Amino acid sequence: MNIEILDTTLRDGEQMQGVAFTDDEKLSLAKLLLEDLKVDRLEVASARVSEGEFSAVRKITDWARQRGFIDRIEVLGFVDGETSLNWIEKAGCKVVNLLCKGSLKHCECQLRKTPEQHLADIRNSIEQARARNISVNIYLEDWSNGMRNSPDYVYFMLDSLKDSGVNRFMLPDTLGILNPDDTYAYMTAMRNRYPDLKFDFHPHNDYDLATANVFAAIKAGITSFHATINGLGERAGNVTISSIIAIVKDHFGYQVNADESKLYRVSRMVEMFSGIRIPTNKPIIGENVFTQTAGIHADGDNKSNLYCNSLVPERFGRHRTYALGKTSGKANIKKNLEEMGIELDDDAMRKVTQHIIELGDKKETVTPEDLPFIISDVLRSQRIKDKIDVVNYNFSTAKGLKSIVSVLVKIDGELYKETGSGDGQYDAFMNCIKKIYGNLNKPLPKLVDYNVTIPPGGRTDALVQTTITWQLGKEFRTRGLDPDQTMAAIKATIKMLNIIEE
Repeated sequence: MNIEILDTTLRDGEQMQGVAFTDDEKLSLAKLLLEDLKVDRLEVASARVSEGEFSAVRKITDWARQRGFIDRIEVLGFVDGETSLNWIEKAGCKVVNLLCKGSLKHCECQLRKTPEQHLADIRNSIEQARARNISVNIYLEDWSNGMRNSPDYVYFMLDSLKDSGVNRFMLPDTLGILNPDDTYAYMTAMRNRYPDLKFDFHPHNDYDLATANVFAAIKAGITSFHATINGLGERAGNVTISSIIAIVKDHFGYQVNADESKLYRVSRMVEMFSGIRIPTNKPIIGENVFTQTAGIHADGDNKSNLYCNSLVPERFGRHRTYALGKTSGKANIKKNLEEMGIELDDDAMRKVTQHIIELGDKKETVTPEDLPFIISDVLRSQRIKDKIDVVNYNFSTAKGLKSIVSVLVKIDGELYKETGSGDGQYDAFMNCIKKIYGNLNKPLPKLVDYNVTIPPGGRTDALVQTTITWQLGKEFRTRGLDPDQTMAAIKATIKMLNIIEE
């Protein structure tokens, strides 16, 4: 069986608070959705919204006509006589999704009409569309509440319109009220009563049940669904295309025409144009969903892919990663080192693992880009004996004033305390060290060069590697690694003090 997907990112997705696509963005996304992702149909706008919306639809239909996609472009229209249809015709669209009332409450309270009056208006709109050679689908707005509270009204509308030339009847859970049991029951009732009609399901996610409701609708025999990229949409949004593709293929063994390998790329483009960030734990498309964090998971993957399921990242144009942090084990680190082509002996691996765990306690994540710095820091540090240590320090910094620091240093088991100021925190720290070493008649090297490096990407939470070049008879370098730049420099300095102490 093949499941069909109508993408409504450009229509219902744009109804999400804060989302507004330009006409060029809409055209770019339409091309991606139809040519790259290969969705079956595309709902691109609501009629009569604005001049900008008209311009966007005109651009999309001009392009779609050249590419042979014009019958797959759809616009939401209203039961307003000729007004919406004139707009849609001028915009070059050939399919209208006519918004009708799917519950008695909406019909009587919003339109203030009887079902018979509303039906007459719908029939008039269908005739007007036929005169313009525009195909008609019908949205039964608030259909889910209609089935729950006024099923006779729903059946009256369908009985009256089933032979009127409507191509599809769209069944929206407009307020996202359904659960899977309701969905299955209502969809089964519709299919049993009208076996020859084509039905679309348009689920909303107010109770976080949209994906589960799609699952139930497929069980009931529905084969066409409305969805958006990244779950954009009114209020809590719509079901995501990525979730539909996954459950259709993996839970039912059915097919979709959409190309799942293009999902991630299109999702990131929609994220950029919409300004709505994808949650990092969003299934399929979230940044973290193919990242193993716990060491036991990486160990299981090493042995027999014990922590993998059918959602392998390569299906979606992605790859699996292994996070580094306080829950990491040797297996996580080994996976990352394998990708870099680095091998460590058992002792070095143990020390690197311990250092990553310590760093993980200070910052939320340690990235693979941090790993070479960590290895360099650990392997170089293991050759230095710790005779000197900074026990404590306290910095005070204020705009327009010199930085002040108090330092407590342990040298050969003895504690030395000093306070100093300087042009910046590190300068103040070094002035304290100079005082302590001056009182002890100990030599200090000259600072020749000071270099700060962070991994690629420009992240503000990245580890900082500070490399300082010193001169005392000859030049030598020490490195410090820490999430805090000043602390990284202090670590490099302590290494220097221990080297000259030897």
